[in-house]
Amino acid sequence: MLLAGAAGLIALALVAASAAVAADARPDWPKLHTNEEMIDDATRAPSIDTRDPLAVLDFVLKSLPARVKVHPTENYYYFWFWHDHVKWAGNLRLDPQERDRGLVNFAYFEDYTEWAAESRVNHRLLGAEDGVTVEKLAPLVYRVTFRGTAVEFALNDLSETRPPEGFLRPTEVYVGPVLDDSGLPFYLVWNKDQKLFHYILNEQAPAAEAWRASRISPRILIGNRTGFALYRDRYRDRKILIGIYASNAAVNNYYDGPFDQLPDNFIKDDTLHDAILALEPGLKGKIDRFGNSPGGKERFLIGPYMQWRTEEDLAVVKRCAADPKIKGERWYGCFVIERQ
Repeated sequence: MLLAGAAGLIALALVAASAAVAADARPDWPKLHTNEEMIDDATRAPSIDTRDPLAVLDFVLKSLPARVKVHPTENYYYFWFWHDHVKWAGNLRLDPQERDRGLVNFAYFEDYTEWAAESRVNHRLLGAEDGVTVEKLAPLVYRVTFRGTAVEFALNDLSETRPPEGFLRPTEVYVGPVLDDSGLPFYLVWNKDQKLFHYILNEQAPAAEAWRASRISPRILIGNRTGFALYRDRYRDRKILIGIYASNAAVNNYYDGPFDQLPDNFIKDDTLHDAILALEPGLKGKIDRFGNSPGGKERFLIGPYMQWRTEEDLAVVKRCAADPKIKGERWYGCFVIERQ
């Protein structure tokens, strides 16, 4: 496939572009998506060389507006597009340990499906030697420039986000705020008595989900959009994440759980590092304060919730939480389905 000219790039600018808006459409209305738009995108002739990461980066940056908002708290700016009849997905990531050194992570791949083998990820850590510049404009604003195109990435400033008074138990430590790529906000909490993590819904932030009670228990809520399952806490007015829908995890989409959206910009000390070592002492000297292995190839997984396929799968939590023998701090162990 050969790289097309500017006309081809503009035609393929699917990341930022949408269908034409009717002249009388109101700005407060939701965005309308059509089957026509999808088929047109899927059948468009190929116009970029997807084997060349720099060609794909050029396409992505030229397709974005001059300033974008990076919502997820691990600083991933996600995108997807159709090309050569295949849906591609990817991201730019402004990692806190790399962005101030003028580096940005860029990755893209054929989007995952449950019926096909996992595709190879094209990943590059890009900087000046690649013709890419990364400039810090403000504490959480960075400008990425390549081949004459500059885009400002405004990272999500949740520095003032704190749980309300009385939200935490005496045995709990607040690690930081999480904004998942699903759009759901959580508090990452460490229970130092029981040595376990929880993602607890931040209900002070704008709602991004319509919840319904599960038929398994009125204490279990399931998100209509995300498939996230929450449990109403017995001891506090709060909701703990207990499950994500398994099919979402299988295809690594926006609803695969908040394990990959830790509060990186807001971890100022060794709180996370020390919590991980309390859980896994054998990692001493093998991880940094973010839980990364040397070189950053691996990161300690914080995913205590289950992957469910039917609501009956959630009954194990109901049974544990209803057991009269399990009380106090031990009760919170009912919500750690997959040991960290």
